[in-house]
Amino acid sequence: MRNIKLVFWSVLILISLLWLVADPAVFQADGVFSLRGFMMQYSGLLAMGSMSIAMILALRPRWPERWLGGLDKMYRLHKWLGISGLTFAVIHWLWSETPKWAIGLGLLTRPERGERPALTNPVEQFLAGLRDPAEGLGEWAFYASVLLIAAALIKLIPYRLFFKTHRFIAVAYLVLVFHTVVLTKFDYWVSPLGIGLAALLTAGTFAAVIVLFRRVAHGRQVTGEIVELQQYPGVRVLESRIKLQPGWPGHQPGQFAFATSDSQEGAHPYTIASAWDPENPTVTFIIKALGDHTSRLAAKLRIGQQVKIEGPYGCFTFDDGAARQIWIGGGIGITPFVSRMKYLAQAKQSGSATPPQIIDLFHSTADLDESALARLADDAANADVRLHVLIDAKHGRLTGDRIRADVPDWRDASIWFCGPVGFGDALRADFAAHGLDVNTRFHQELFSMR
Repeated sequence: MRNIKLVFWSVLILISLLWLVADPAVFQADGVFSLRGFMMQYSGLLAMGSMSIAMILALRPRWPERWLGGLDKMYRLHKWLGISGLTFAVIHWLWSETPKWAIGLGLLTRPERGERPALTNPVEQFLAGLRDPAEGLGEWAFYASVLLIAAALIKLIPYRLFFKTHRFIAVAYLVLVFHTVVLTKFDYWVSPLGIGLAALLTAGTFAAVIVLFRRVAHGRQVTGEIVELQQYPGVRVLESRIKLQPGWPGHQPGQFAFATSDSQEGAHPYTIASAWDPENPTVTFIIKALGDHTSRLAAKLRIGQQVKIEGPYGCFTFDDGAARQIWIGGGIGITPFVSRMKYLAQAKQSGSATPPQIIDLFHSTADLDESALARLADDAANADVRLHVLIDAKHGRLTGDRIRADVPDWRDASIWFCGPVGFGDALRADFAAHGLDVNTRFHQELFSMR
């Protein structure tokens, strides 16, 4: 979280500083209409800078994943940038429209316009000739962006509708690139601000084209065939094992992948619940019925069905070097720990040299399925992991106090949490209040793609 916050605020601050260097005359602005021109440029730059980086992150690039803490953190940054881009676009629009409304209401007087200086640069003349279509198209692209980003943020809108409409943000973005190129103050383009903006718009345009042609991460996709399906009705969970075609690079315990079983529904992210074995190239997903799509999977999936798998992604891989670890899985958040236990059992059986670890796994759940819990207990025993199962109705809510009571040497441990975000945030704050360095020793999966 610390790194994505650093990137987010650094982007906004850097654009602001470059703009101030490029246009220090803002400090001499006299009156609303004089300030209006500066603020429209500034808000537009912030909006397009944010949207450009968000568009680049939509490609799921590999290079920033490790530093940002995984694709789950990258998507959180993508979301923040999208929201900030929309916010700055609204501010940009308000600076454009509010003075006009004030004039109509008699609150402001339209200033006298002097004669505009003649344009001598042919490029500037060309761009000036495109001003009217750039303004008109930009306004409609702004309205479309508001609707599309709202559809992405409102969880009540079904995922399949979100999947079908979200890529059209790329169309709106391309129109806004045209709007930006034409209407950005011409003098900016020969400053560091203009050079940086040109780089962002170029990269964002490339990303938008990739998104529109549905080629995102195309080289990281393989075909698989469902070879096993197992239901656990008590916890509303479906376990699916998929045999992969050549091309899968392997995965680490705790990573996730995107699976597409219905092209109309699109790709959904699921944590991989199996250890990688090159001799038996399969992945297992444990999927809880939490929404429209996942609730229908048990009826729709079948043995022999072809699915598309993309990945692997994520940095929730338990590789902090700690000899003492505490794992906390809330509900379906138990999945990455299942994968890690299978990996540890596999390494133990093969005699592979692994650093000795002492591990306590806390699994908190509101649902109960005896066969699922029995399999979890077997996995824990095979991996030499001490298992604590807490059923909400019987044991109450899992708290930091309970964990500290069961693990007296918790100060020497790193903590790995996967589960509801609010639950994880509460535990993180609780351990921070008791002196744990949560920035380096509390690892939390932010498993939310919207």
